[in-house]
Amino acid sequence: MKIAYFTESLPPKTDGVAKSLTKLAETLLQREIDFRFYCPAKPDETVAWHHRVRKVVSVPFPLYSYYDIALPMFDRLEPELDEFAPEIVHVASPTLLGIFGQDYARRRHIPVVGSFHTNFVSYFRYYNIQFAEQFGWNILRWFYGRCAVVYAPSRSTAADLAAHGIGNVELWQRGIELERFSPHLRDMELRRSIGAEHIPIVLFVARLVKEKDLDDLMAAAELLTSWGHTFKVVFVGDGPYRSEIEQRLPDAYIAGFQYGEDLARWYASADIFAFPSTTETFGNVILEAFASGLPVVTVNKGGVQDLVTSGLNGYIAQANNPLDFAEKIQLLLADEDHRRTLGQNGLKTARNFSWDRINGALIESYQRVIEVHQDASLATETYQPPTGLVDKKKAF
Repeated sequence: MKIAYFTESLPPKTDGVAKSLTKLAETLLQREIDFRFYCPAKPDETVAWHHRVRKVVSVPFPLYSYYDIALPMFDRLEPELDEFAPEIVHVASPTLLGIFGQDYARRRHIPVVGSFHTNFVSYFRYYNIQFAEQFGWNILRWFYGRCAVVYAPSRSTAADLAAHGIGNVELWQRGIELERFSPHLRDMELRRSIGAEHIPIVLFVARLVKEKDLDDLMAAAELLTSWGHTFKVVFVGDGPYRSEIEQRLPDAYIAGFQYGEDLARWYASADIFAFPSTTETFGNVILEAFASGLPVVTVNKGGVQDLVTSGLNGYIAQANNPLDFAEKIQLLLADEDHRRTLGQNGLKTARNFSWDRINGALIESYQRVIEVHQDASLATETYQPPTGLVDKKKAF
C-alpha cells in the first residue's frame, strides 16, 4: 500500500494533528507501508521519516503565525506524486492543499479519504463572527462530501458531523504513549521551584488561545480563591491569550511550551488537570493527564466528554459554566485520597488507548476503501463503514 497525506501540521509542531500523524507514521514504518506527507512545514529531521515529507510553498497564517498555509502553487507536486503513485490519498484539513489532494486523486482515479481534526466553525463565536457558521458548515459538507470516508476522533464529534449532514463517518480515535507519560515522573524540585511544594497544582496544557475557554478556567480559579482554597494554577503552553492570563491570574505560573520528558514531568508533578475547552474533537491532553495519574475536570461538550466518567476518573462540568467548573475542581481540591483514587482510575482508562490497535484499524479501513474503489460495480460514494466501527446509536 502507498499513501499520500496532505496536511498543514507536522512536527516540530505539537498540536493534536501533528501528534496523531506522527504516531500514524511510526505505525506505517513498523508495518513497512510506504507513505509521503505533503505539508507547508519544513521537515523535522529529528523524526525517522523526515525524508518522506515534501514541503510545499507556504506563508505564515495572518491570524496566527504558529501555522503556515500552503499557497496554490501545486503544479510541481504532480510529477513527484505520479512517480510515487499512491494507492490512496488522505486529506487532513479543508484547505487549499487538501482540495488539491482531492483533485489530484480524482484526476488519477485514486480513492480519497479525509480526517476531521479541528472544528474551526466552533471558533467563530469567540471572534464574533457567528453569522458565518452556516457558511463554514457548507464548506465542510462540500469538502468532506468529496471523501469516501471521513474519520472522526470521537463519538461526540461523529455525531456532530452527522447532525450537520456529513456522512460515511468512521472512528479514528487517538492513543497514548504509556512509556512516555507516567506518575513516576513526579518532581518535587519542580514543584518547589514554583512555590507549590505543599499545595495542589491545577494544570492546563494547550495553546493559550481564547477558543480553549480559558476565561472559564480563570473565572473558576478566582471563585476557588474567594472560597478560601489555596492552590497553584499552572499553564503549560503559549499563545496570544498569555497576557490576559498574566493580568487576571498574576499568581499563576506559565511554563510556555514543553516537550518530551519535560512535558511529562509537568503532568506528573500536578494534582488536577482542568480542561474547560468546548471545541475539542478528541482531547489528546486528557489521555496524557490520565497516563500521568491525574484526575480530570472537563466539560460536557465536544470530544472530551467521551473520555471522562464523572466520579470515576474525573468530573464533567456544564460547558461555559465557571461556577460548576469550580465546584467540580473543589471536589478534588478538598480530598487528596479522592484525587488519588480517580487518578488511578484515569491511568486504567489510558491503558485502553493503544496507538498500534487504533492505527491498525485505520490501515484496515484504507484497504477496504481501496478494494471498494477497485470494484467497478461499486461507486466510491456508496461505501459504508462495516458494522461495529461506529456505534450508530451513540454516534448518530
